[in-house]
Amino acid sequence: MKIRSVVIIILAIIVADQVLKYWVKTNMSYQEQIPLIGTWFRLFFIENEGMAWGWKFGGEWGKMALTLFRLVAVIFGVFYIRSIVRKKMHPGFIVCAAMIFAGALGNLIDSLFYGLIYSGSDVGLPVAKLFPKEGGYAGFLHGRVVDMIYMPIIEDKTFPEWLPIWGGDRFTFFSPIFNIADASISIGVILLLIFQKKFFKKNPREENQTTLEPSNPVNDPVRAL
Repeated sequence: MKIRSVVIIILAIIVADQVLKYWVKTNMSYQEQIPLIGTWFRLFFIENEGMAWGWKFGGEWGKMALTLFRLVAVIFGVFYIRSIVRKKMHPGFIVCAAMIFAGALGNLIDSLFYGLIYSGSDVGLPVAKLFPKEGGYAGFLHGRVVDMIYMPIIEDKTFPEWLPIWGGDRFTFFSPIFNIADASISIGVILLLIFQKKFFKKNPREENQTTLEPSNPVNDPVRAL
């Protein structure tokens, strides 16, 4: 696989991720929901401090540490992807690595710049604007990641009363709200786990290559004379 193909994959994921985030951020009120397919697939606008699938990590200092860690990981990823392309590793492995890299970079862009270029989003606030006159809602490294994809398979149901511990409690099956970058990372990791034997199997020529070593000494009639 050529490096040009890898760059196209990465750019396609990042553009799709950022375009959807821009549309949601500038067209939806915070926590607004828009059904797409029935009730189980919808847009649900929220923001988080930077971890995938809406998880949080250690307040402002944790947010900064997470952003810096992502930045280092993305820089490392540039050299790693270039390395595996040069080594001509399995195309499937390269695609998975590109998907994971693109997802990490997509969320890193939010963390680095969204606080500077967007106005804030919260319940009761107007729809956010890009490059507001009054400035952004946070400083560099403190932007919040935009999430919007919500796919609750079973929503707002009640456990049966006879069930121990959770009996009578309400629950939603598959409640995370995520974005295209999160999905790209998750799909890349899942495919790596499923196809790792195929991606990392040895070259058949290397496996069949053997060194001829005679098990018995060869009698040399010339030396015997």
